[in-house]
Amino acid sequence: MVSVVGLAGLLVIVLLNSAVTALMTRFFRVRLKTRWGGFLYSVLLCPFAMFVVFMLFAVLGFGSGLGLSNGTAVALTILVPLALGMTFDYIWMPSPDEVELPTSA
Repeated sequence: MVSVVGLAGLLVIVLLNSAVTALMTRFFRVRLKTRWGGFLYSVLLCPFAMFVVFMLFAVLGFGSGLGLSNGTAVALTILVPLALGMTFDYIWMPSPDEVELPTSA
């Protein structure tokens, strides 16, 4: 039986992983000067960071008791937030080249 606490825990993991991905994608886009560099680093390194967050919260008991298979758990906690976070940064946020920075601190 699916519990409300288990669904809330899964939602916390998905939202936190989406935020991690969006922040890492923005960092890579700002730091790397190539067009594909930020995308490749995001696709390769974000899933590792999200897996660490997922395992940390899984040990704490978030999202437990849902009866999900391993593939479904990976898809919900890593692939969906990867797509959401990268979409948020690439579509909603302005390009790093378009942002005007102040000339003095």
